[in-house]
Formats: sequence, C-alpha cells, structure tokens
Amino acid sequence: MKQIAAWVFALLAIAYLLSQCRKPTGWLGRLVLWMWNSSHSDLTDWGLTRVSIEKHFAILDVGCGGGRTISKLAARAPEGKVCGIDYSKKCVVTSSKKNRQLIEKGRVEIKHGSVSHLPFPDGMFDLVTAVETHYYWPNLATDMKEIRRVLKPGGRLILIVEAYKQRKYDPLNGVMMRLIRATYLSVSEHSQLLTEAGYSEIEMFEETRKGWLCSVGRKAEFV
Repeated sequence: MKQIAAWVFALLAIAYLLSQCRKPTGWLGRLVLWMWNSSHSDLTDWGLTRVSIEKHFAILDVGCGGGRTISKLAARAPEGKVCGIDYSKKCVVTSSKKNRQLIEKGRVEIKHGSVSHLPFPDGMFDLVTAVETHYYWPNLATDMKEIRRVLKPGGRLILIVEAYKQRKYDPLNGVMMRLIRATYLSVSEHSQLLTEAGYSEIEMFEETRKGWLCSVGRKAEFV
C-alpha cells in the first residue's frame, strides 16, 4: 500500500508540475516563469532574426509569459508599441513587473486575455509573435485566424518552438507533449496550419542541431 501511495503521489506531483507549463500559478508558477525567461532566451533571439522588425512596428506577443520577449521586441522597435497578452494572471503580473519602466513610458502594454478573443481591433499589428505557446491554444485553427484578424495587411505571424516532431527529440518530446495535452506538430504540419488559416508566403526555418523551429506566415496585402 505504501508503494502504491508513493506512486500516486508522484504522478499527482508530476501532473501538477506539468500543469504549470500550461498556466503558471503561485510560487511554483513564478519559478517556471523565471526558468522560461532564461531557457527560451537564445531560442527567441534565433527566431526573431527570421523576420524584419522596423523601429516603428506595432507588435503583439501572444502568451507573453515572464515578459522577456516583450523586452527584446521593445528594444528592436524603439519607436513602436509592444503589447503582450496571456491567459495566466500570474504571467501578466510577472511580465508587467519585468517591463515596468517600458509600461510607464507608454511603449509597452500587457493584458490578461485569450488568444481566442484578442482584445484588439482589426489590422492593428505589423507583427505577432508566439514563443513556445501555441501548443496550448484552445482551438489552434481558429486561434490562428483570430491572430490574422489583428494583423495589418502585409503583417506577419511568427511561431518559435523547440518541441516539434523530429527524429532527434521525438521520443522524449512526444511523451511530454501527451502528458500536458499539448498540440505536437511536424514541420510540414506547421506549414499546413498556416496555409489553412489563410496565411501566405510561408517560410519554415529549422535549427536541427538544437531542435528549434521557426514558422512565418504573412497576411495578404488585400483581403
């Protein structure tokens, strides 16, 4: 009985830890966000080099997490505006604290909300970024269309991930993604997703040595 109880406790602990990846809360959520800010930094830098970011751009970061991507985007668009959104209130608080000075200057705005119903008008953003987050979106196909709604004609969406179907990391990633009930796609499936959501000029960039993938899609100039 003791062994069974230990296994049950271990499984519950693992389930709770994995749930923090979907929606960080409490003190453990703070730890997860700190880890994300650190571990995702190089991945984010690599991905952002795949798109042109002009200094006046209006940019939205979906699933802004701990707020480090917001800081990176604000540095690349010093005359623009960067907005962040996350459905975890803990993420909104943490990201706001990290970017407090930029918020006070009016260069950054961070909101609590869902990718399924973005609280922004049509055609507002030149660029939308999503770093290690689209795995958890409620309805990936329609959520991609909702992002296209808030993009300006000619604007781009960039998905930056390190968990996707590939030979090198498939055994581990596949198990983890199933445990956290996350969407797990291949390179071609990412491309197909962008196509079916109405994006054009789709580009796929892969860093196989590190297991990184960057998917870019463009909203048509005339819609």
